[in-house]
Amino acid sequence: MAGSFPFIMNIRQRVFFFMAGCLVAITAIGGFSYSYLSEMENIHRTSEITDDISNNILEIRRSEKNFFFYGSPDDLVANHRYTLKAIETIRTIMPELKAHNLGELLGNLKSELDSYDKSMDSVEKCIEGKKGPTCAPFEENVREKGKNLILMSQELVTIERQKIFLIIAKLKTHMIYSILVLTIMGGFLAVVISRKIVRPLKLIEKATYQIAQGNFDLINSENKWHDDEAGKVVVAFNKMISELEKRQEQLIQAQKLSSIGIMAAGIAHQLNNPLNNISTSCQIVIEELDEKENAFLRQMLENSEHEVQRARDIVRGLLEFSRSKEFSLKPSSLKELASKVLKLVAGQIPPCIEIKTDIPDITLNMDQGQMQEAFINIILNAAEAIGENKGEISIRAKTSILDQTVLITVDDTGPGISDTNLSRIFDPFFTTKETSSGTGLGLSIVYGIIKQHSGKISAECLKGKGARFIVELPLFIHHTGD
Repeated sequence: MAGSFPFIMNIRQRVFFFMAGCLVAITAIGGFSYSYLSEMENIHRTSEITDDISNNILEIRRSEKNFFFYGSPDDLVANHRYTLKAIETIRTIMPELKAHNLGELLGNLKSELDSYDKSMDSVEKCIEGKKGPTCAPFEENVREKGKNLILMSQELVTIERQKIFLIIAKLKTHMIYSILVLTIMGGFLAVVISRKIVRPLKLIEKATYQIAQGNFDLINSENKWHDDEAGKVVVAFNKMISELEKRQEQLIQAQKLSSIGIMAAGIAHQLNNPLNNISTSCQIVIEELDEKENAFLRQMLENSEHEVQRARDIVRGLLEFSRSKEFSLKPSSLKELASKVLKLVAGQIPPCIEIKTDIPDITLNMDQGQMQEAFINIILNAAEAIGENKGEISIRAKTSILDQTVLITVDDTGPGISDTNLSRIFDPFFTTKETSSGTGLGLSIVYGIIKQHSGKISAECLKGKGARFIVELPLFIHHTGD
């Protein structure tokens, strides 16, 4: 059964979905609010109409009382006018207010107004025909109907006001839920920003201060950051820390070379003259000795001369290490340089070691003398690692057009380099040989020469057996004129 992989959103996707959610929420809130406001507007408009009807009914009752008290024909006319106006208003708004569940109440009110108007007609006729107590029942009927009109109009107004209060309560509830939703969404955004943006930035800020203090510890990022922008920033920052640490190591290496070079120059000059005197004295004594006599003394003197030569070689190495030569870069063939180097080292390579080369015709901008010295050191170092055993040294070169570089590798079948020594082999005076077998300056000189050519050199232990030196140099690009 195939496993299912959860969909992991990065920060941009989360922000996008959050903003889309906010837009939907705001649209929904706005839509509900608009519908509530529209409903409130309609209720307010119908409330105004019901207020008008209620005011007309009050005017009807006022003119009715004035007519019964004073018997003024004008009050009777006003009573009929307000009654007809109320009836006409109800008739006009009846179709619209049926949708508001007021149809039945308005119908009853209209019927009651019609009945009231007829009762007033009866009172008017009674008063005009027969004056006296005989009209009292008609007047009482009118008053009773008037009271019913007041009660019905008040009921109508109360219903509309209750609707207004109800819609206001709904709107309040809607606003509370809207605030709650927006608060939750805002809290979610705050959590995302805090965990996905602020926290990584704080870690980067802390790491920056640590770097300023010389601490190159990598940021221990959380696994859940790896697939978003914050994780990529942390990974890039960790890579930058690693590169800075490497650059610092290279700077320390350069400082070591500089300080050791000054010291080496002083020591070499101090030792050179005594060694020359000792060598000259040994040679004079050997020449003066009788060849047949003092054989033992001659042997001792020759041994002393040999040791003096060894000491002079060491001094020469110190001077070579410390001397600032005139550096001159010229376009040169790497294949020709390799051929010359192999001829120079041929006498120092044991017959049991086979050298294989695979070097195309590549042109490099280099100082031939210094580069020749560098490769002689590398090859002799590989030969010494193999020793008297049967082995092989392989020299290969290839170009990278994309990076505009040449990659040169020198592999040997020796015992390899331990992890402990791998990071120190380019240090001055570091050697795995016996004290009497070398000074440890060879690879440090190689390191300086390669760096002077704007290149890089590194070493690694091969998976099988042996070591590999990797030299990366810039490719010479020939620019032709227009």
